[in-house]
Amino acid sequence: MRKLVYYIAVSLDGYIAGPGHEFDFYPVSDQLAAWINDRYPETVPTHVRGPAGLDGVPNQVFDTVVMGRGTYEPALGVTTSPYAHLRQYVVSSTLTIDDPTVQVEKGDPVELVRRLKSEDTGKDIYLCGGGRLAASLLPEIDEIILKSYPVVAGNGIPVFSGTFRPTLFTPTRRESFDNGAQITWLTRA
Repeated sequence: MRKLVYYIAVSLDGYIAGPGHEFDFYPVSDQLAAWINDRYPETVPTHVRGPAGLDGVPNQVFDTVVMGRGTYEPALGVTTSPYAHLRQYVVSSTLTIDDPTVQVEKGDPVELVRRLKSEDTGKDIYLCGGGRLAASLLPEIDEIILKSYPVVAGNGIPVFSGTFRPTLFTPTRRESFDNGAQITWLTRA
């Protein structure tokens, strides 16, 4: 069965983006960028893949991305298809998209993920964000890959934004990088 994996960057104070959906405050390094390009190339947005030398690089872990409206809308300044190399689902009850490569899911995101997980073939499902969608999908999240950056945002979009629902995950691995970032893999306990 396919897994739903929440692969997300987070600040020391638990924010995945600033209050205006900013994410350019994370300190990026060449070492970390090369690691992401090698290990999770499909998480690099389509418009960045060419400059990063990733055109034609096959998907390694994910073949589908699920994101909320707040994660999708900032991409509209660049493209209507931010992950053209993946099957793309945007969860929104109000959004209309005129791009056949992006499917809007107006219904229950849990049902969408259960349907995707039950498919006979395919790679894992990349939960790209945001915090409200992640909170609603918490019962379906099998793994979290947390890219923790040594920066305090002060305010913004929390990694999970929902009701109080303690859910235990077990750390299974951690790697550190030259910019102070750490990546931690956590699986549902």
